[in-house]
Amino acid sequence: MHVDAATLVISITAVLVGSVVQGSIGFGLNLLAAPIVAIVAPEMLPFSLVLIALLSSITNVVREHHAVDRFAVRFLVLGAVPGTIVGLLLLNALSATGLAIAAGAVTLLGVVLSVFSPPVPITGRSSTTAGFVSNAFGTAVAIGGPPVALLFQHHRGPTARSTLGAFFAASALLSIVAYAVAGKLHAEQLLFALALLPALVVGMWTSRHLHPLVDRGWLRPAVLAVSTLAGLTAIVHGLT
Repeated sequence: MHVDAATLVISITAVLVGSVVQGSIGFGLNLLAAPIVAIVAPEMLPFSLVLIALLSSITNVVREHHAVDRFAVRFLVLGAVPGTIVGLLLLNALSATGLAIAAGAVTLLGVVLSVFSPPVPITGRSSTTAGFVSNAFGTAVAIGGPPVALLFQHHRGPTARSTLGAFFAASALLSIVAYAVAGKLHAEQLLFALALLPALVVGMWTSRHLHPLVDRGWLRPAVLAVSTLAGLTAIVHGLT
């Protein structure tokens, strides 16, 4: 694996911070780590971080499996299947700049609507739509968490974390299959993901101790804050 020590340290730090956030509120690893890895090791995206995100999502499901909203997961995955296909088409058709700006704009629009609109009920239609948008951008630019997280921002912490984990695990698997079909998987990216694994383990362990704080009314503010940061970061990255 041709990655220097500085690049590895920066990437490990990004994954460590991202995994603490993901383990605390149910998403955020790729939103925080992807822009940094894109700067220091762009050739390792998107597969390496999608694989790391898969493992973190499975961890969230296992920890709070009793709270999973199975109805929502079914429709989220239903939307994710065509979303994966669309994301792959976008990846091949549009520039990285265009994709980043589009993902950021959609994310910020979702935040604005969430702030000024009443909670969106969890229905088959809303779940399918969120799953579609999430996996389209998740497959294309590894930033797919906000649409689904915003849908669950008013729910209890265990339900949000475990349901998001179940969906993100399924969507990550769909994305990995899509990358394999498109010939976008490389051994270097797998080795890079393995090098990041210890940071993921430490971050997820740390996040468990933040659940009581998050579950005392801080889930929604955290979701909105991380989503806003993700949207702005994507736009700035696309413009620079």
